[in-house]
Amino acid sequence: MAHEMLQTMIFPTPGESNTRATLGTAVERAGTLGIEQMVVATSTGRTALEAAERFSGRIIAVTLSAGHWERYCPPDPEIIAELRRREVVVLTGTHTLLGGIDGGLSAIGGVSASEIIARTYYTISQGTKVAVECALMAADAGALEISAEAITIAGTEGGADTALVITPAFSNTCFDLRIREIIAMPR
Repeated sequence: MAHEMLQTMIFPTPGESNTRATLGTAVERAGTLGIEQMVVATSTGRTALEAAERFSGRIIAVTLSAGHWERYCPPDPEIIAELRRREVVVLTGTHTLLGGIDGGLSAIGGVSASEIIARTYYTISQGTKVAVECALMAADAGALEISAEAITIAGTEGGADTALVITPAFSNTCFDLRIREIIAMPR
């Protein structure tokens, strides 16, 4: 059996400027692998809309939890309406890794298992942590087909600079999640 040589797209710096290349490479890889579902981290909805313009499969757009909207930014209602017109699933929920009650404990000096897991993913990149977290959130919400691989996309402070091929899992079986490929990430 011949092995396919894969190359990860490595960006010299993180951030929104990598969005177009990340989405293009992720959509191309999804086509090659026959992957029909994509999870996209999105604050305003803009990155998910860009993905919807390129990817014909099922897209789950995962926003920041409502508890973070004041500090960062809420979804843009017009963009969210357009996503829904395009049949993109829009999900707002508790962040699986650095959120919810565990996130509250961190604020007063406690350290939870989910924070240790999150910080471990951060050693790869912020986008890796967010991409995994959004996949767990989408699975927990019943929006992600758990028996099929998915592309999951996230970024560093805006846009997209990380794309992974994963085997999904629920948060209560989080160690079953597998990162199969790193399609793109910042250095």
